[in-house]
Amino acid sequence: MKQLFLLAAVICFGVAILKFYSARMGHSAPQAENKPWSTITGEEAKARLDANEDAILLDVRTQEEYDGGHITGAVCLPNEDIQPDLPLPFEKDAEILVYCRSGRRSAEAAKKLTDMGYTNVSDFGSIQNWPEAE
Repeated sequence: MKQLFLLAAVICFGVAILKFYSARMGHSAPQAENKPWSTITGEEAKARLDANEDAILLDVRTQEEYDGGHITGAVCLPNEDIQPDLPLPFEKDAEILVYCRSGRRSAEAAKKLTDMGYTNVSDFGSIQNWPEAE
């Protein structure tokens, strides 16, 4: 009887471990994102800016961060100031290249912009991704 109880406990423990690891693998597996903006490298952003002088290089860090150093030609529009009810001075189809300090705010800004109807938004993440020292 003791052996049967021990066997049942081992089986239950094994099933619990399998469920834990299978659930964990399902959550950590990369999911394809369905987002209406593109994620590009700093080199791609630089090439697009060089090819299109009308492209907007958008720094979504705070004014203080921008004043502390930014990519030449960038426009400062803090992520917190991008609001759906506030009109922006950009055409809806303008090419907009977005960056911030780490990449988090630029992704948030890219989402906000596309939610507002901007159709040509690209996020290259961190200012550190820019290929030239500024």
